Amino acid sequence: MRVLLVDDNRLMLEGLQNLLEAHSIEVIGLAVDGLEAVERARELKPDVILMDIRMPKRDGLAATRLIKAEMPQVRIIILTTSTEDSDLFEAVKSGASGYLTKSMDAEELVEALGQVKEGTPPFSPGLGDKLLKEFARISKPVAKISSGNTEETVNEASGNQLNPRQIEILKLVSGGLSYKEVGERLFLSPRTIKYHMAEIMDRLHLDNRAQVLAYAGQMGWKGNKSDKQS
Repeated sequence: MRVLLVDDNRLMLEGLQNLLEAHSIEVIGLAVDGLEAVERARELKPDVILMDIRMPKRDGLAATRLIKAEMPQVRIIILTTSTEDSDLFEAVKSGASGYLTKSMDAEELVEALGQVKEGTPPFSPGLGDKLLKEFARISKPVAKISSGNTEETVNEASGNQLNPRQIEILKLVSGGLSYKEVGERLFLSPRTIKYHMAEIMDRLHLDNRAQVLAYAGQMGWKGNKSDKQS
């Protein structure tokens, strides 16, 4: 994993770089504002960017939108002091793959980056639930499907497109489990879980994991990470 760090606090940057490199995570570059972040992303082509929000010249959310528009494969994780709902929601709308607060400890950050590598969006405690509730609140049916004399919304009908195994996987992922943890519970490989998630997104006509998690919340499928395996 090749990581670009973006923060206007140089001491924070140095500390993050030392921390990640101590855990064998490659830091390929540093940037001190959103404008430089875009330039460095173009130059270095990182796998992951840890992005602050409040920065001079161009803030982290604007930089995220620009980078994702040019390089959609780059995963951008917001790392900030802000716990404002508006920042969280705007970050996800801008294309961020996760949202972490600087109050977390070092081991939690390293674990979160491990989740990114496995394809699981990392969120600080409580923020994932906020996101699910907000997406459920603003989501509206986008079309009607005629079925005899009955009309079903796309959201209602799409649930029938998933098989029991896919619903089981979606419940576990929406409960906060990584692909590896889901695989261990279901005796499947992380690669198989990733394949199923791609199939779920395709069947539901969704574009990203945040939308998938919001859908699971709407359907009442949000699992619990502490659930025991039956």
